[in-house]
Amino acid sequence: MMGRWLASRTKPHQTGPLAAVRTPSNAGVLNCRVLSPAGEPVPNARCAVSDTAGRTLVEGGTDPFGSFVATVPAGEYRLTVSAEGYLPYRVPCTATENSLASLGDVTLQAAQPLELPAPGDWEIDLAHSSISCTARHIGVARVHGRFNSFAGVVRITDDAAQTAMHVVIDAGSIDTNVRMRDDHLRSADFLDVAQFPTIEFYSDRFVPRGGNRWDVIGELWLRGVARTVTLDMEYLGLGDGMQGEARAVCRATAALHRDDFQVSWQTMLARGIAAVGPTIRVDIDVQVVPQS
Repeated sequence: MMGRWLASRTKPHQTGPLAAVRTPSNAGVLNCRVLSPAGEPVPNARCAVSDTAGRTLVEGGTDPFGSFVATVPAGEYRLTVSAEGYLPYRVPCTATENSLASLGDVTLQAAQPLELPAPGDWEIDLAHSSISCTARHIGVARVHGRFNSFAGVVRITDDAAQTAMHVVIDAGSIDTNVRMRDDHLRSADFLDVAQFPTIEFYSDRFVPRGGNRWDVIGELWLRGVARTVTLDMEYLGLGDGMQGEARAVCRATAALHRDDFQVSWQTMLARGIAAVGPTIRVDIDVQVVPQS
């Protein structure tokens, strides 16, 4: 019976082809090593083994040495390898009962970078953008919210690494779909919007990480406190809007610690569990258009 089998990874000190893998009856082992065009190992590349019907049976990441090993029932498969900044690689393979099928070295090819927006000032299109946040509640649940009002400008330069951005968020526009909770979030226990009506982020450091990933390093002002924050940003490319206007799209995430911004309100449940977790996850989906 076909099922999902766990993948394991090789280690460089292993001496036998099956030393790292216990092979169940009627199963075989597939392995490969994933390399960059320069011949360097690619760690954390995603590898997936699918059957002839396209169902994924095993998936996992390569180890620090670029190795991937999967134990699957004997049969015909397709291995797909993908990694940030590289073109996907696909190859058919056959698992033979009680034996190792080595696919050898898989060399990935660099992907063509996406076209960047033209230099100039681009503004956030509020109607097609969102800034949301997620907090842990009572240790197991999550509370999701969003800010309904914000604005921002991105100044793109010829050298993309010197791009700058400034975003202003209306702190009072927090919306978790529960009025009583939103009122509490606006109070001095949390955002204190009476004294600090806006949240601001400014960055002039866009650090390329390879492929279409960037670290956006900037200063976040929240409750009158400034901290350096790094956004993990993925650039998704250019497109045309309904009126033919150019649009650039990206998404980003960040993790904020409440105590860093003096948001220290806390209460404990009877079991000693914190009502609100210490870390807030921020998710950003943005479309920008040329400033008119």
